[in-house]
Amino acid sequence: MERTKLKTFRISLNKSQNEMAQILGITLSFYSKLELGIKNPSIKTIKTFKEKFPTADIDNIFLS
Repeated sequence: MERTKLKTFRISLNKSQNEMAQILGITLSFYSKLELGIKNPSIKTIKTFKEKFPTADIDNIFLS
């Protein structure tokens, strides 16, 4: 199931997938798979996401 909210969030920041991957310290391939819903984020990735984007609604982006 594609994570359209993650993609929408990224676009709202005017960031490319590559830029988001660099911010989160993950590969472009893994980030792309997160957006496509092929892979699930690790706890470490979620923690990093929350650190880098403290106002983001993690539950809404990753769990809904």
